[in-house]
Amino acid sequence: MATTMTSPKKQNGLVTFFNQNRGMLILLGFLLLLPFFLTLLTGQSVSDLLSNKAGQSKFYQGLAIEIFILAVYALSYDLLLGITGLLSFGHALFYGVGAYLTGIMLKSFGWSLLGTVAFVALMGVVLSLAVSIVLPRVKGITFTLVTLGIAQVFNVIIQSRELVDYAGAEIGLQGVTIPDWINPSTHRLRFYYLALLFMFFIYFAYRRFVNSPTGKVCVAVRENENRATMLGFNTFYFKLIALIISGVTASLAGAMHAVFHPIIQPGISDIGFTIAALLMVLMGGIGTLSGAIVGAATYRLLSFIFEREFGEISQVIIGMLYVLIVLYLPYGIVGTWKLKSFEIEEGRKKLMKLIGLNKE
Repeated sequence: MATTMTSPKKQNGLVTFFNQNRGMLILLGFLLLLPFFLTLLTGQSVSDLLSNKAGQSKFYQGLAIEIFILAVYALSYDLLLGITGLLSFGHALFYGVGAYLTGIMLKSFGWSLLGTVAFVALMGVVLSLAVSIVLPRVKGITFTLVTLGIAQVFNVIIQSRELVDYAGAEIGLQGVTIPDWINPSTHRLRFYYLALLFMFFIYFAYRRFVNSPTGKVCVAVRENENRATMLGFNTFYFKLIALIISGVTASLAGAMHAVFHPIIQPGISDIGFTIAALLMVLMGGIGTLSGAIVGAATYRLLSFIFEREFGEISQVIIGMLYVLIVLYLPYGIVGTWKLKSFEIEEGRKKLMKLIGLNKE
């Protein structure tokens, strides 16, 4: 009888992947089971969960979906700022374009969802190329201001009276027709798993990119672009690649926003929403990728809890808490944890050596 054998190289690769991503894989497993845990905590049955019955379990699934979408958006910003060192104040442009294009194509033109998503991804590439025109000419704060200006132009256009029939002006785009098979109102659990798997797919794809030769050059650009240029790298192309990947990802996150939220409001494309991405990345740990997910969860859960408990004054409290996090966790939650873990491990090795249990 023939037997199937796994090559040692492939097996070692799987073991290495698991060891390097143990924490994220455990988190994935927990989140896969989370809806069923929520039924126990809220007193609902599994049949209620599977039949999409209204209740607290369904509400908390919706809150988790918002976190997953924000996490993808934060990951896209972390690739741009944390990995490549490009500070943009117009990143919400991609998210807003993705959301509005999805809503308009589905509602006004009757496109299919898959065709719309493909079009959104294509427009993410086009917008990235448009923004990249300024990359060879401007750097630093100038690039930041240019991206802010481009995003604000889109924000003004989307609220103009000429597009009111398509975009809804300042009221927002309403009445988007979502295909029933993915409608979060009727298939919340299905959309929950779709958003969850999308978030982890983006995370692992980004992790692979960062560990690739191209990703390492992007990190070198962040650390010292002049030195990278002296070593013979055309830094423009590497920044362009990072910008395209980041822009397409943010656009797809915007498309998911349009499918999940009943109203697409112009606020998702202004500077405030870009600052939200910056806050998520700073809170989680800039340049860590996993910190973007932790930062998105922290940002959304803090907003939810404080708004429920304190109402309008919650924004003041949340703002003060953000300041404290930045002051006392300058490397973010994940960044600080990694730093402390390294120090703890070094201390453990020294202690073991002192008591004679470590012969190295």
